Amino acid sequence: MFQNDLIHAMEAMGFILEERQVQQFCRFEEMLLETNKVMNLTAITEPGEVAVKHIADSLSCYDEKYFPEGASLLDLGTGAGFPGVPLAIFRPDLTVTFFDSLQKRLNFLRDVCLETGLGQVAFLHGRAEEMAHQEAYRERFDLVTSRAVARLSILCEWALPYVRKDGLFIALKGAQYEEELKEASNALRILGGTLEEVRPVTLPGLSDKRAVLYIRKSGTSPARYPRKPKMAAKHPL
Repeated sequence: MFQNDLIHAMEAMGFILEERQVQQFCRFEEMLLETNKVMNLTAITEPGEVAVKHIADSLSCYDEKYFPEGASLLDLGTGAGFPGVPLAIFRPDLTVTFFDSLQKRLNFLRDVCLETGLGQVAFLHGRAEEMAHQEAYRERFDLVTSRAVARLSILCEWALPYVRKDGLFIALKGAQYEEELKEASNALRILGGTLEEVRPVTLPGLSDKRAVLYIRKSGTSPARYPRKPKMAAKHPL
């Protein structure tokens, strides 16, 4: 049963959920699996795996010291809402903007937020490399999160221009995170990012290697970044 799996996974991660939050997560899981029958949202459909590999993994990036009260958060490439929805449920004071290139995924997340009572949310449709050049979004967010979107060198070019000075880019990465960090050192320097912490993560019942990277926005991202995808691929930072 998802509810029991969720509570056990959260306790193993050191999180205690209020009853309302448990119900919100349960409704989210129901909507995710139901919508997944007609829209490709996730390959993970077993309730216990949703609890660990989606919910617990999303909250693995949470640390109170990095999430100020009332912070604005952009969830870049949110997909089915990870880590944005779990963070919004766990910390309802956050203002979470779900950002994705597919409108139908944002429509699903809008329904989830309405159904679960998440009010401090916004939805942004577009491409990361384009919207970052709009004044309304450039260097406007306290926090930018991203999970399983791209290699770190590319991800930094997409994400850091959205982070305000002294804000944080939080990347949830898999087994190759050390290699990706070495590869991204130049990109961080150019884009005004400074690696603040690498936090290895172990999820309940899993032995695979993963980590959360906390990158502080210590400078300003040059106006020319992010570049168009072909240019970025041809001339990586």
